[in-house]
Amino acid sequence: MTLALTHARMLTGRSLRTLSRQPAYLLFTLVQPMVWLLLFGQLFRSIAQLPGFGGGNYLDYLTPGVVVMTAMMSAGWSGTSIVQDMERGVMDRTLTSPIRRWALVSAGLTHQGLVTVVQSLIMFATGLLAGARYPGGGPGLLIVLACAVLIALIFAGLSNAIALVVHQQEALIAVSQFLVLPLAFLSSIMIAPELMPAWVATAARYNPVDWAAVASREALTANPDWSLIAGRVALLAALAVVMAWLAARAYRVHQRSL
Repeated sequence: MTLALTHARMLTGRSLRTLSRQPAYLLFTLVQPMVWLLLFGQLFRSIAQLPGFGGGNYLDYLTPGVVVMTAMMSAGWSGTSIVQDMERGVMDRTLTSPIRRWALVSAGLTHQGLVTVVQSLIMFATGLLAGARYPGGGPGLLIVLACAVLIALIFAGLSNAIALVVHQQEALIAVSQFLVLPLAFLSSIMIAPELMPAWVATAARYNPVDWAAVASREALTANPDWSLIAGRVALLAALAVVMAWLAARAYRVHQRSL
């Protein structure tokens, strides 16, 4: 276990050094969410007055959802680094070394989790500057960060597993794009469930993106329903474990195919 943790720490450091040499990547992943937050926050601000929303500021409703969406979109690209390592021959050398497979998985997920925390804080601060206000304060923010990290781990694990199976950037990007927008629109990121068509509201209840958005939004209210939050976070954590296991299995499958 100690050896695996050492390997994970070293691999995470390698990923962070790579990111530090390309800081523009971090900013690039925030462009589209910024547009969604600032443009949609103004374009649809009157929607908060409809029955079902309960009034208030639409940005208060939208910001935690966009934080979750940013984590999902960024993590969906996580597997591209694996494909690049395959193309450069780095992956073959890594898999023939004594590095533990769980160290490879945990390093990739840790890197994505740290990136997600930075992205989430930037998006949250942007929402506050745009006029969003949150009675939940610090504890609420911590729940938002936890939900964003968990949704990032879920999609990073899935992205890594797909990358190890398809071995192609184009296929990975196509799968990521196929999942991101449908899951975003089949959730309560932008609109209250009471205003959704019945079938969309039903689909949202089984959507992990909605679990994260609901828990984040609830945590930022003045009187959070902690049982609801705990239930959604538990579901996210369980799914994150499943996706981490799937990524580890994909490494073994890829290694046997060499």
